[in-house]
Formats: sequence, structure tokens, C-alpha cells
Amino acid sequence: MQAYNRVPSSGHTSPSAAPSSPRSRSPRLRPKRFPRAPKTLPQRLSFLFLSILLRRQRILLFAPLIYISAMLFYIGTASFHNVPPHRYAPGSIYRSPQLYARLRPEMESDNSTADAISTIWKNSYKGGEWRPCINKSLRGLPESNGYIYIEANGGLNQQRASICNAVAVAGYLNAILVIPHFHFHSIWRDPRIKAWSSIQYYRDTVLPKLLEEKIIRISPFANRLSFDAPPAVQRLRCLANYEALRFSNPILSLGQTLVARMKDRSANNSGKYISVHLRFEEDMVAFSCCIYDGGGKERGDMDAARERGWRGKFTKRGKVIHPGAIRINGKCPLTPLEVGLMLRGMGFDKSTSIYLASGKIYDSERHMKPILEMFPLLQTKEMLASPEELAPFQNYSSRMAAIDYTVCLHSEVFVTTQGGNFPHFLLGHRRFLYGGHSRTIRPDKRKLALLYDNPNIGWKSFKRQMLNIRAHSDSKGIEIKRPSDSVYSVPCPGCMCRSNKTEVSKSSSAM
Repeated sequence: MQAYNRVPSSGHTSPSAAPSSPRSRSPRLRPKRFPRAPKTLPQRLSFLFLSILLRRQRILLFAPLIYISAMLFYIGTASFHNVPPHRYAPGSIYRSPQLYARLRPEMESDNSTADAISTIWKNSYKGGEWRPCINKSLRGLPESNGYIYIEANGGLNQQRASICNAVAVAGYLNAILVIPHFHFHSIWRDPRIKAWSSIQYYRDTVLPKLLEEKIIRISPFANRLSFDAPPAVQRLRCLANYEALRFSNPILSLGQTLVARMKDRSANNSGKYISVHLRFEEDMVAFSCCIYDGGGKERGDMDAARERGWRGKFTKRGKVIHPGAIRINGKCPLTPLEVGLMLRGMGFDKSTSIYLASGKIYDSERHMKPILEMFPLLQTKEMLASPEELAPFQNYSSRMAAIDYTVCLHSEVFVTTQGGNFPHFLLGHRRFLYGGHSRTIRPDKRKLALLYDNPNIGWKSFKRQMLNIRAHSDSKGIEIKRPSDSVYSVPCPGCMCRSNKTEVSKSSSAM
């Protein structure tokens, strides 16, 4: 007899057979189970924790926490005492000497670097596109009778910038410019003059005060005038920078003498030589906080130099210095060895004449040896001039810099290895002389740091990378000044005029 389901389904009553007992429920027919290994307490807890997370679908929220916990556990248990030498962090070790020792045999046997100094801008440089053109007219400027006292302190190029800016402002205000060698303490000085102030500020604020007080003081003035100024002001700056300013006769005479001597020593390259501005003096190395291969002596020298020059700036509480990060970011001064490797990779060989513009190089006997091996024709002002010729300038850093400036200005190629006012002004001055082209190599120091740190790079690969850096140094050709650019480094078009097509064609056919 069949039983009926008493619970109605969809409003109908239908007979339903009672379910029969499954065969698997019989003890005789149950499948055999193998005994499991007992779980440890950590395994049980881990299984329980993961099952809860998976069940609630929140594993993604806890995944970062689990990963960090695992990494911390690994770091706490791992040993770093036996890490192979090639696993050092990039930039943490100065490897350039080892790289030079490994690349030197291939470098010396490479004969494919002929006449690089003549072909470096063969495809990009075309003279005669721009020419120096400065309007000297000052008509239409507001009149005033007064004195502006300008303090032109600092290095050679800071003084140059102060004078050029002062001429521009004084000419624009039609005032009389005075730069004496003593200080005025009782005259009016506006503390509100901020860096890069507009010419409108000088007309609206400085000029009325000048008319009232008859003499005013602006100090310092190297960066007190904006580069985004009217054309008349820019022309006055250019007039002061490129025509009015001259070095004194003793400096100019010695500088021209050294230029002539460099050309004589470069007879094998038709009198062409390259100049390198090297910033590897003790104070520069100390300020950079970079570590080279001088060991304990170098650390002692650098600590003493920092204390002399900056009085606890680098040792104050909370100050953290990472030399490796500084090097990788391209902030370390290039050593003479690194400059030599770079130039040899760029195609300059032992027959290239080099003028090295620099102060007293730190530990020069050790650091200068490799570059002299790579470039035996290298010269400095101390090597070109006699001690008697340099004696009047020896104790004056600005005068010595002026001599270097003159020799670098007339070189075929200028190589800058560090920022600063010296290459900043020289870059623009060379553009002014060479038809808008700078003929300057400005290396990518971040890329250089990675290449010098690579223990596996070969000479062919290294040379290919150096040629690529050289090609991009002046690939833009003539650059036109943007509002934020300095007129001292980009003189087009404020200081120069475009040549007509006839002049361009003549210059192109002459090359």
C-alpha cells in the first residue's frame, strides 16, 4: 500500500512513493577510508583561518597583510652575511676603476675613433642661421636722475649676472648705475624685492623711490630681475653681457695666450681642441656627500671639509644621507676617470687635445692618472702657463676662472660635467658666437651612473651608449628662448637676429 504526501504541491495532491534506503547507507557497502595523518595545531589553525576567509570571500582584503607578514618573517630569518658581491644595490659602490681596468684592452685596440672632433656636428651644425644683433637704442625710456647701488658679490658669473641685470634695469629706468667697492648702510633698500621680480615692479615701486631718495641699494642682484622681460630690457642685458663687459687686460692677455698655445698643441687636428669643465674640487665632493674609493682617508677629508664649510649642516639630528641614491640620481660630480671613459666612448682618441678647466682637483695625483693615460695631450692652465705668468692670479679664484672661461669659449667643443653659473653663461656665449649652436656636450648623468655601475657591459655596448648620449647633447640645434629660460644661456632671439636666405646659402656652400 502506497503512502500519500499530505503536503499539497501547487494546489494538487499527487501520490509520492516513500524513498527507499540508499545502498551506501549499509555498513557492508560503505567505501573504505584510509587513515589520515594527524594535523598539528598550526596546520589546524591555518586551515581554519583560510576556510573562514574563503567562505566569506574576503581573502583579497587580507592578501596584502599576509604577504607583508610573510616577507617580514623571511627577512627576520634570512642571513645576508654571504650575499655575493654582484648583488650590491645600484650606485652603492664606486665601480668606475674596475670598469676602466676591464675595458681598457678593448679601448686601446679600437681604431674606429678617427677624427671625431671634426665630425661631431657634421650633420646638425650649419653656421650662419643666426647672427649677433643687438639694438643699442635707448630712446623712449622713462627719465630719472638717481643712483642705483648694486652689490656684485659672489663668483665670476654671479658678478656678471648682477652687472648685466643692473645695466638692464638702470638703462630701462634711465638712471645712473654705480657699483662701488664699499657698502652703504644708510640708503634705502626694499626688502620686498624677491627673486625674478618683473620689470613692472621696478617701474612702479623702485623708480618712484629712486626719484625720492636719489640713491637706492639692491643687494644681491644676480637673480632679482625676471627673464621674462620686454625686448628692450633683454637687448640691454645682451649689450652688457656680450659687448660691454670685458675682462681686464692682464686676464684677457693671458687667456688669449693660452688659447694660442692650445691651438699650437692641436696642430694634428687643424688647431681644434675640446674643453672640459670639471668640478671635482674637495669642497664640491664634500658637499655632494658622494663616496668614491678613497677609504678612510677620503671619509676623514670629506668630514673635515663639511665641518669647515657648513658647520654641522650634514650632521644635524635626523639628517639621513644615501650616497647610492645620490649617484643614481646623477648628482655626484664626475671624476677625471669617468670623464675620460665618457670621451673615449664618444669617439675621441689619444690624439685629441683637451683643455681641462678646473680648480684644485681633490687627490689629483691618484684621480688624474687614468685620464692622462687615455688623453696624453690633456692640458690645464697650470701646464700651459709658467708659475710666473699665473702668479698675479693665483690667490684669486674669480680671476683664475676668467682665464678658464676664455680658453673654453674658443674651443671647438665644450663639455660640461656639472651644473652651475660657469657652464650656464658659457653655453649662451658660445651660442652667441657660433650662429645659435652651443657645440656643447651635456651628458645624461643618470644614464652614466647606471653604465659605470654595470659590471657586465662590454666596450662595444658601452661605446654605443656613449655615442647615443653625444648625439642627443646638441640634437636640438638652435634653441629659441622660452619665457622661463635664461637669456644668458639661450640668447636667441633676444640677442640675435635671423640671417637672410642669401647669407645662409653662402655659409652652407662655404662649409
